[in-house]
Amino acid sequence: MAESVVRLFNGGLQVQPPLSLYIHLPWCVRKCPYCDFNSHAAQRIPEAAYIDALLADLERALPDIWGRKIHTVFFGGGTPSLFSAEGIDRILTGARTLTQLAPGAEITLEANPGTVEAAKFKGFREAGVTRVSLGIQSFNRRHLQALGRIHDDTEARRAAELAATHFDTFNLDLMFALPGQTLAEALADLDTALTFRPPHLSAYHLTLEPNTPFGHTAPPNLPDDDLAADMQQAIEVRLAEAGLQHYETSAYARPGHASRHNLNYWQFGDYLGIGAGAHSKLSFADRIVRQMRVKHPQQYMDAVKAGAHIADARTLTRDDLPFEFMMNALRLNEGVPTALFEARTGQPLIVCSAALEQARSRGLLERDATRLRPTLQGQRFLNDLLEMFLVE
Repeated sequence: MAESVVRLFNGGLQVQPPLSLYIHLPWCVRKCPYCDFNSHAAQRIPEAAYIDALLADLERALPDIWGRKIHTVFFGGGTPSLFSAEGIDRILTGARTLTQLAPGAEITLEANPGTVEAAKFKGFREAGVTRVSLGIQSFNRRHLQALGRIHDDTEARRAAELAATHFDTFNLDLMFALPGQTLAEALADLDTALTFRPPHLSAYHLTLEPNTPFGHTAPPNLPDDDLAADMQQAIEVRLAEAGLQHYETSAYARPGHASRHNLNYWQFGDYLGIGAGAHSKLSFADRIVRQMRVKHPQQYMDAVKAGAHIADARTLTRDDLPFEFMMNALRLNEGVPTALFEARTGQPLIVCSAALEQARSRGLLERDATRLRPTLQGQRFLNDLLEMFLVE
């Protein structure tokens, strides 16, 4: 893929990374008690007005991405499948008109089983969506109720069938270590998912995030750490037997079906985020910038009209970059080539030499001069590994 020549940090960075587009659609039918995303329950969505704001936001951002191709697009939420197929088509038509959207770009849309039907999936595909990511979480009715999901096990199966029918590439999201869940039940969820032959599957440990109902009051009967670890290990084994490669902390894929959008994140690529609360990471000739849009949907729409929709923008410092890079790259089980550090940060890898040696001596990082790759122990204790790259 073509990349534009730039200079960053006194000439250290020779090329700009690949660029992705993230589009945040922040509404859902009901907020789940474990969710800490910027999402808002709503009975009515101002779809047309919000799309107006998205396209205005994108147009205002063009100077930041001028001349660069967009290789992947991701509709995240919230529940993007609440939007009409016509609305998604309008957004993508605007993106094609305003930007250099690459031919063959991966275009992913998140969907929830309670908000999709055959006609909608067909419409999303016709609009240009190439991949859906279904938030199944579980095929067990009792566990879905404990998670506060709006769909039941029948809807979960129907949605997975629709995804397999309409899309060559799709992802099924599952959670484990759920309230009252046994190891057998976790594997039963996995076996049900595998009957749909998903090219990609994500398996997440239920996390009690701060500022969520589950974070304030933990649900009863959560599996203990040992049982949760047994679940994770059993999931890894079962998916490997099914031919899915464990390529990232929580992601498994058949050959050729890894998420190109997420890989760009993990390889410290660039992304423009539009929509309420969306985040961006953009490389310029002399700096790397992170941005965040205004979070509340109505305030965001008002702010776009006033040209004041970027709530926060900061330039990453030299001290920020090692941790920022490793926080992404070391999520990949195969790691990344060592040369990618300098290519994406503009700094020589020697700036991390002390942290690298410490990580290797503790058995968390492979002793390989050509790759930055976590060991199995490093994958298990990723937070401990990443902390070594933080600058006090």
